[in-house]
Amino acid sequence: MHLSDPAIDGPGHATLSVAGILAESARRHGDRPALHFAGTTITYAGLWAQTRAYAGALRARGIGPGSRVAMQIPNVPDFPRVYYAVLALGAVVVPVHLLFKTEEIAHVLRDADADLLVVAAPLLGEALPAAAATSTPVVTVLLPADAPDPVRDLPRLETEAAAAAPLVRHAATSPSDPATILYTSGTTGIPKGAVGSHLSIVEQVHCTLIDSFDLNADDVVFGGLPLFHTFGQTAVMNIAFRAGASIILLPRFDADEALALMIAHDATVFTAVPTMYVGLIESGRRTAVRPPLRYAVSGGAALPVAVLEAFRAEFGADVHEGYGLTETAPIVSTNALTEPIRPGTVGRALWGVDVAVADSGIDDRVVLLDGAGELGEIVVRGHNLFKGYLGRPEATAEAVVDGWFRTGDLGTYVDGVLTIVDRKKDMIVRSGYNVYPSEVEAVLARHPGIGLAAVFGVPDDVRGQEVHAAVVALEGHDLDADEVVAFVRDRLAAYKYPRVVHIVDALPLGGSGKVLKRELVRTLAPQPAAAD
Repeated sequence: MHLSDPAIDGPGHATLSVAGILAESARRHGDRPALHFAGTTITYAGLWAQTRAYAGALRARGIGPGSRVAMQIPNVPDFPRVYYAVLALGAVVVPVHLLFKTEEIAHVLRDADADLLVVAAPLLGEALPAAAATSTPVVTVLLPADAPDPVRDLPRLETEAAAAAPLVRHAATSPSDPATILYTSGTTGIPKGAVGSHLSIVEQVHCTLIDSFDLNADDVVFGGLPLFHTFGQTAVMNIAFRAGASIILLPRFDADEALALMIAHDATVFTAVPTMYVGLIESGRRTAVRPPLRYAVSGGAALPVAVLEAFRAEFGADVHEGYGLTETAPIVSTNALTEPIRPGTVGRALWGVDVAVADSGIDDRVVLLDGAGELGEIVVRGHNLFKGYLGRPEATAEAVVDGWFRTGDLGTYVDGVLTIVDRKKDMIVRSGYNVYPSEVEAVLARHPGIGLAAVFGVPDDVRGQEVHAAVVALEGHDLDADEVVAFVRDRLAAYKYPRVVHIVDALPLGGSGKVLKRELVRTLAPQPAAAD
């Protein structure tokens, strides 16, 4: 029996900080551009100096190791300034969804026990009442000097930073210390705070750069993904900054503006969600000018093969699709640049990440399926896993079983290549048959007049669920619902095709670009008649 020894049993003395990503690049690439925004360029040295000034101001407010700082800021330079300033102090950063309303923001502030809220002036209308309801101190960024009452006298972080002593060097944090609390989208129930460590984020960045992405200091990355979301934070901001590349920031995605900026700044990498790909393809058909793209990266939702092929035809760049979740920092697997693309798959697992397929009908334990190509729930373990859901040990225990994180996604894993079939919760059961929306959406994407499509299940007294689809027409095309139904019926089994097609002007999207299918069900599904 070995005696307890701190050298064996203790936390050790290694340090690691996500803030080091920006600090090190400022030292190595100080004069190189870090950000392109609104006609200006900020160098790495300049961005780190501004970050250290912000950190000094936050420190003067009492923020330090273990503090929790919520931030609600769009894709502007203040996002990385605040994000890395908080982490540089050894505090935990809590990004807040830009579309959240007052009650949702209040939930995050209360659940995270936030010590401070840093909020951009345009978002004060919803954020300020939430802060008041939770007694959370507020400091602003981007508040104009001539702001009207009652926000005129709110403290400005820029002013406080100018008066504070800047941070000299970032705090030493343990690799396992919490770095972020990211709130899940809450497709079911109340959003939960997934706690990510410095190790999982930094290791994610390094493994991706070594084995998956070809990125260097000469690259220019499009940064239209929302940075409050894990995809934008890691796959754009942290990875680009670690490589010393520059980022084009766009606060709100507009396809024409995105393409113009990519052309102006000679973008070489486009990282986006499928809805952005569709928009950029349409925009590309309105101009012959192209940015010098080397490749593109897709995630957040399944990318129809038809969209991948259309993007390659328009822009001459391959799309490397990947897969991940908030709880996995986020990347689980990707179609790496070092291998041929396998359209319709999400590639191989990241180095150090173990992926398997388990029996989706068993909840209290993980039973792995060993047969090649068997369909089951995707389970993950590795350095990329989160620490758990804040204040919800029961939810954590349900999600992490036998050391595996249960993703809730259904897929197959053949010869080391992962294919996502659908979300376990999105799967439609019609007359006892399983219908996977992604399969139907892939067929709809091949329709010459459809730009976007989402398939969802609607409760049905006879069949259990009925298959519905919402579609958005491409510019210059008129759609007929019956014709769309016939198009899919000719290409899929009888139980799979949508019996009802809704032609809509736009699909409801979350901040990360995912289609909010629960909103489609709420707004398009037949409502039960009210009782007399």
